[in-house]
Amino acid sequence: MSATDPPISVPVPTPIVKKKFDLPGFLASAGLGRKLVCLKAKEPFFTQGSPADCVFYLQSGHARLTVVSEGGKEATITLLVPGDFIGEESVAAIPGLRMATASATTACTALRITREEMVRVLHEEHGFSDFFLKFLVARGMRTQADLVDQLFNSSEKRLARILLLMAEFGEPGEHDSFLPKITQETLAEMVGTTRARVSFFMNRFRKHGFIEYNGRIRVNKSLLNVILLDQLSDWNSASAAPLDTPQSRAKSGSKPAARRRRSLRGQHSSANR
Repeated sequence: MSATDPPISVPVPTPIVKKKFDLPGFLASAGLGRKLVCLKAKEPFFTQGSPADCVFYLQSGHARLTVVSEGGKEATITLLVPGDFIGEESVAAIPGLRMATASATTACTALRITREEMVRVLHEEHGFSDFFLKFLVARGMRTQADLVDQLFNSSEKRLARILLLMAEFGEPGEHDSFLPKITQETLAEMVGTTRARVSFFMNRFRKHGFIEYNGRIRVNKSLLNVILLDQLSDWNSASAAPLDTPQSRAKSGSKPAARRRRSLRGQHSSANR
């Protein structure tokens, strides 16, 4: 090549720009390994003992997670709302069987994601893995709070907390103060008490204006006072029915006994005189 020859241009490869991951679009539409499913109320997403081979992302509606003992007794673990993942245990290194049953309490729309697609997107898309990790941390904190609530709070406070959680008070954005249809038996299972006690507490909450219900339960923001301001002692002292606690039962049982002992001592001293 002489000095007068034009220089040879070498094509520069165009860098491949990876398309930004569309998280809302991924969770909203069907695709490879993903399918939209619609369930009616009481239809199951999966049942206890079935293979853990997929994860559901709840787009709309409400659901609940329940377990059944060997004796046939059913207990509600938690209620599920839009934005929750259901069956996340299927992404474990060694998938096994479902330990609970997830079923719709209202009409639901969810995205069914196969285990293989879930594992792939967790490894390849950091935006999705960050989103999923935040959900797992929030779920763990919720489970821990449920345990503390069960161990240390009265059944009345536990019921108030569950009603507030179901109405999504404290969550960002708009919330619906009307609860999805739920029976007092289910509330009793979640609180860990009897249906009669739940009915008693619900009537008390309605009397104080914390809730309204005529077919559907509406939770008012004032119910937060039961949890945050600990005003139950004031309301219970003004009410004829005391709180159902071991301390209250011990106090109520000790007063008549003390009066009887004083009366017997008085009769004994009069006889001696």
